[in-house]
Formats: sequence, structure tokens, C-alpha cells
Amino acid sequence: MRYYIIAGEASGDLHGANLIKALRQEDPQAEIRAWGGDLMAEAGAEVVKHYRDLAFMGFLEVARNLGAILRNFKFCKTDIAAWQPDVLILIDYPGFNLRMAKWAKTQQIRVFYYISPQLWAWHSSRVHGIKATVERMYVILPFEQEFYRRYDCEVDFVGHPLLDVVTDFVPPPDFRQNNGLDERPIIALLPGSRRQEINRMLELMLKVVPQFPGYQFVIAGAPAVPRHFYDDIIQASGIRNVFWTGNQTYALLSHAHAALVTSGTATLETALFGVPQVVCYRGGRLSYFIGRLLVNVKYISLVNLIADRPIVKELIQNDLTPENLHEQLTLLLDEQHSAYIRQAYQTLRAALGASGASARAAQLMVERLG
Repeated sequence: MRYYIIAGEASGDLHGANLIKALRQEDPQAEIRAWGGDLMAEAGAEVVKHYRDLAFMGFLEVARNLGAILRNFKFCKTDIAAWQPDVLILIDYPGFNLRMAKWAKTQQIRVFYYISPQLWAWHSSRVHGIKATVERMYVILPFEQEFYRRYDCEVDFVGHPLLDVVTDFVPPPDFRQNNGLDERPIIALLPGSRRQEINRMLELMLKVVPQFPGYQFVIAGAPAVPRHFYDDIIQASGIRNVFWTGNQTYALLSHAHAALVTSGTATLETALFGVPQVVCYRGGRLSYFIGRLLVNVKYISLVNLIADRPIVKELIQNDLTPENLHEQLTLLLDEQHSAYIRQAYQTLRAALGASGASARAAQLMVERLG
């Protein structure tokens, strides 16, 4: 079979890579062409467009880069039409992928969707578009199956692929030595994966560093963002003794005592490693205002959404201040409070289902293709 996969973000690259490995187990003759990143390429896909060229976030940034986005649509359609896959597999990235699903339907190309867009959070009417254009949806969050059922749309819940990724990860014993760290407890800073959010979030996170001299602060570098980008922000902040590590987020989390995390998949990864965290988010004023009008959820982090209760503190927009970060990080470092969070993480893990999500998804896909 010929599989064309589209993933537009770092998390999609990770999950796409694991899906590719599982597809090759089910279909040894698989030919795979993709939009994604280095991990998908390493898994055996021919990557024709890297996700670092697709990372536009916020209403204003999308508007400013509309020309590039339209060129990406045109290239993608041309490439798929020329390659003629047996199926188009879309991974999250709804702004782009929902449009590609609609186009693929007109071309009589079968469409599977792995990792649902967060329709339950905003613009849920898009479910009707998915019903019309997507042959089968494979969801990874426990409440999504019931959400789709309310719209008379049957989907497959395969469990969360991060369970396998985190469980299989072996922490490197020489992490501290290789990164110039001493034996003081580590506080991880995860400012996001896109330059725009890193620039905004890291500047705020760094402001608390001088207030915790007994700890080491280590920044998790995003795979597609070069070291000098972080160094420029650190230098501008005037903060010293901040460490950086690239492409070692899981190693960092496996050694971290606490973490400040930008809202996104990283909040769930941090929880699965058992690290107490403060969830941070601040967007552009206009983008945030528009988002508040559209979003219909009680929480912003996946941790709290899945648990349906506030396990971790969320500091959003105007609440994300150096003073509040200091207060919440101090609370995280309290042994009794951190123990409460770690215990709550265990119930979260149980809610995510059994391991083997990528393998289940691949098996169901290959069976459906016949």
C-alpha cells in the first residue's frame, strides 16, 4: 500500500514516526511519503515538506503568512495527485489537514485521521465536515469517542501513543555530566516548540530564576529551533546560570524536580514523567481575545482536561506574571503538594487507556484498507 501522511508539528512528527513503524510491521511492503520531520524520516518515510516550514500560530501570524500557506496547499495537492496514494493519513494540524481532507474527498482519495483536532474545545460544528470527508477517525483521548458519538459519528479510540513513548524511554545515566549540571535539583523550562511562543514564554519563565538559587534551571530546546535563538533570549534577559539542552526533553523530564511548561502536548508528557508542573500560556492580545470567544473548555492543559479537574495550576494570559510564577513554583517545591500532584497523575495515566496505541491504529488502518 501507498500511504501519504501529513503532520505539521513536532508532536505530530513523533506520533507519525511511531505510526510509520507500526504500519511497516503490519504492511512490510508499505510505501510512505510524508509531511513531517526528522523522526518520520528516520522511521522510513520520504519527507517532502518539513514541519518547521509550517509553524504559523495565532490569527495575525496566519494572516501575515497567507501567501506561504496557500503555496503549501497548492504544492501538497499537486504532490498527492502525482503520487496517487491508497490512503491519505492526517495527523492533528486541523487548519491545514481539514482542508486537505475536503480536497482529497473530491479526488476520491481515501482519508484516515489519526489524532483528532480538538473539536470539543472550539468550533465543534466541524464534526459535520469530518463526517463528510474522513472515512475513519482514530482518537487518542478517552472522552473523544463519546464526543463524536453525540454527532452520530463512530470513531476508534486507540489509547494515547505517549504512553508507549514514555514507558519505553530509558533515562541516560550521564545526562547531568554531559550537560554540565551538578547535583542540585533541576527545574525544567519547556517554553514551546515554535519560535513565536518560545520568544514570549521563555522571557517570562527566566524572570523567576534568580529567586531559586538552590536549583538548576534547564531549558528544553525544540528540535527545529537552533541554539542561538535561545541564547539571544537568555542574553537579553540578563539572567545567568541557565542551561540549555537540545533534543533531550525526555531525558530532562526524567531528571527534573519540577517544571514550567507552555500549554500543549508537553503538559501531558510532563505529567507522564511524574513531574509537578505549572502550565503557562500567553498569546497575542487579539488572538487571545478571539480565542476566548470561540473556545468552550474549562481548562487549557491536557492534564486537567483529561482528568476533568484542576490537577495542575494554569497561569493564562494576564495571570502569567513573574509574581504568580514565583508563588506557584514555590508551592510545587513543597513536598506535600508535589506528592499530591504525582498521585493525581496516576489516575490520569489510568484514564488514557492501555499501551500500544500506534500498533492498534496501524492494525485497524491496514485491516480497513483490506
